Amino acid sequence: MNIELRQLRYFIAVAEENHFGRAAARLHMTQPPLSQTIQALEATLGVPLFARTKRSVSLTPAGAALLPEARRILQQATALPDLARRAASGESGLLSLSFVSTADYSLLPPLLREFREHHPQVQINLREATTDIQLDDLLQGRIDAGLLIPPLPEKAKSELDYMTLLSEPLILAAPHGLKAVQERKAVGLKMVADMPLIIFPRRIAPAFHDSILGCFRDAGLTPRIGQEAIQMQTIVGLVSAGMGIALVPQSVSNLKRPGVEYRNLNNKTLPFETGLAWRRDNASPVLRTFLELLRRK
Repeated sequence: MNIELRQLRYFIAVAEENHFGRAAARLHMTQPPLSQTIQALEATLGVPLFARTKRSVSLTPAGAALLPEARRILQQATALPDLARRAASGESGLLSLSFVSTADYSLLPPLLREFREHHPQVQINLREATTDIQLDDLLQGRIDAGLLIPPLPEKAKSELDYMTLLSEPLILAAPHGLKAVQERKAVGLKMVADMPLIIFPRRIAPAFHDSILGCFRDAGLTPRIGQEAIQMQTIVGLVSAGMGIALVPQSVSNLKRPGVEYRNLNNKTLPFETGLAWRRDNASPVLRTFLELLRRK
């Protein structure tokens, strides 16, 4: 079945005018080719669309059912050029974005808000995932970009690009009521060295894991690891339950969990970095638009 948009346009004109002569004048054509076009459409569909008499033309039940659908199809067809232009420019389409849990308390909300304000017709597919999972998804082309914890493994650097978005200090998350931190704005690690440490597994974020242990090592301490967890909210939840202490990025203090107190550290710590990684060969216009927004910040 091959139905032309021209046939639908002519059908709508006749249906709205209830007259072949007036419809032909509206379409700036003569009546015979208009009648022939409608007859060809009826032959293609296998049903009459109009009941014709010498004095009147009216829609059949089939014609009445077709009219709103014909209008919808023509409207969609009219919108196709603009749709194609917006997709090519990155103004519409799909962006698949993964993020580590720490980004949910810092970068992610304002970044998404600003992007959606400027590009409301882009659909964003979000997924929370650890850095190791994101790297695999990026290399396999399953996501467009990932907010993750660097550094990138050497084997991934040949295929992925990376942009630093945030660098922040580590702070202490301690159970409420811990005497060592009460009425202090900043504490030293030696003051909480007897508490178990709650930390990310090294396989999930090697650099983050090592930087936390390095803070203790630089203070002349060897921490006792009590629990490991892969989600920041879980780590803070375990601190709230009195299971131990944790070193967390400063932005995690935005997570107001009852039973947890956040304190600055007197100890020197390496900055905690979050950045965006994406495939170098990803030609998605939406990804390009997203990167342009980040580069302007």
